[in-house]
Amino acid sequence: MKAYHPLLKRILEGESDVLDFKKTISNVHKIAKTIVAFANTRGGSILIGVNDNKTLSGIKSEEESYMVQSAAEFFCFPPVPVELVEHEIGKITIVEVIIPNSPEKPHYAQDEQGKKWVYIRVKDKSVLASKEVVAVLKREKFQQPATMQYTHLEQGLLDYLSKHEKITLKGFCELVNISRRRASRILVTMVSMGIIRLHTTEKQDFYTLS
Repeated sequence: MKAYHPLLKRILEGESDVLDFKKTISNVHKIAKTIVAFANTRGGSILIGVNDNKTLSGIKSEEESYMVQSAAEFFCFPPVPVELVEHEIGKITIVEVIIPNSPEKPHYAQDEQGKKWVYIRVKDKSVLASKEVVAVLKREKFQQPATMQYTHLEQGLLDYLSKHEKITLKGFCELVNISRRRASRILVTMVSMGIIRLHTTEKQDFYTLS
């Protein structure tokens, strides 16, 4: 490896919420999942021909680039415009798939059974988005104005968060004794208004004061 190549520094920093490594591309459904995760979050890049341990294996054939383009166009809904850039590092070719932070969120990826799912990027993983995350993305896309008439439910949440670091959807349901569906609507509205923040982890979402 030639240390002067600018791509090597990014590789050595490792996978993150804006960078993913793929040794090869063999499944359009799996790569569609990664593409929509980046598009639904803040954009990023997939480096094809890079192993998880940061070593370089190189792209095997032009077929892999074709599979990426097919995944972005035919297995992402709506389609995600991606840019493919080839990097030559010595005798090894690495393909970078550049995915934009999309204004058309939420994007769905189609799985092997034909079902469509929303994914987002959390650290170095592409994770399934909760219903609340999807609802927030939809509001952002259509720029729906959020209005709310405060009741004891919203005030109870704010009082709790003024004394505690965070709360989950389940915790909010138990706090004010309401259904999961109603609690979800309240949380999504308050996130859209900028009153609280939604945080996603691999295990579950939680909410904090903005």
